[in-house]
Amino acid sequence: MAQAEFDSQAFRQALGSFTTGVTIITATAPDGTPVGLTANSFNSVSLDPPMVLWSLAKTSLSVAAFSEAEHWNVHVLSQHQQELSNKFAAKGEDKFNDTNLEAGISSAPLIADCSARFQCRNMVTHDGGDHLIFIGEVLGFDHQALPPLVFQQGQYAMTARKPWAAVNLSSEPTAPQCRYNEDLLGYLLGRSHFQMLYRMRKVLDEQALEDSHFFALSVLNIQQNLSLEQLNTHLDYTGHSVNLEDMAFLEKQDLICQKSEDNYQLTTAGRETSLHHIAQAKVIEEELITELGAGDVMALKLLLKRLIHQTDPGLPDLWSTEDKSA
Repeated sequence: MAQAEFDSQAFRQALGSFTTGVTIITATAPDGTPVGLTANSFNSVSLDPPMVLWSLAKTSLSVAAFSEAEHWNVHVLSQHQQELSNKFAAKGEDKFNDTNLEAGISSAPLIADCSARFQCRNMVTHDGGDHLIFIGEVLGFDHQALPPLVFQQGQYAMTARKPWAAVNLSSEPTAPQCRYNEDLLGYLLGRSHFQMLYRMRKVLDEQALEDSHFFALSVLNIQQNLSLEQLNTHLDYTGHSVNLEDMAFLEKQDLICQKSEDNYQLTTAGRETSLHHIAQAKVIEEELITELGAGDVMALKLLLKRLIHQTDPGLPDLWSTEDKSA
């Protein structure tokens, strides 16, 4: 291909198809100044001896500092460190201000709470076109079970592990024959919702509460002093509703009371009951995190939030409203 025909922008977009991790590289300049930057060019070189590499644009203001540094550290960022990634990608600010650092093998800054860290001795620097390629010997490393932050097509992304074998729900011995396509999103969302709600059922049964009661208490725990009409507006998307008989039952159980003739709020016992429901839901969530992994659950939450945002029927934004009952 002739140079005149080469589309650099299209080349950059094509490279963006390759999903990478996100790292922060740190070192200490000869004058003792800490330096650091965000990079996704990190890669392994050798297991024996342990060696890794990363590359830096020749136009970077940190070229001189890294070229003269004897040691540098590579920090593989976790999903909760996106703001830290942005901080070290920016220019003209004190990147290490309020950054949690730990003591390391060398004087190179060592950032805490990462998915993995590699403390390296700089071995050789190669010319790589418009970049310099730094190759280092790994002197020490550590890692923890934190889902990594990744980068794809010019933006941050999240990972979810894909099992080697297909997950066939109908192959379960107790599952009835199902004519639904198991890849149907609505079916999967509905089944997962009802399976989780089923695990809540024991708690609700002990309190003689119906699903509609559970949803009503949850709404009033978020925002007090709602009328029956307002309450049902917030319950509408669940397919449930409450009536005066339901409210009278909850009042008899000392879970709600009427702040005025038409408006309801939780009693002390009602708030405790709702908090107990939340605690039980968190127990179920923690069990899922143990089974699926924190990264997969975090990715699932993000996708569900995007789905809810895209399919929002225009209901009142209760879930971001502060409790104004005080």
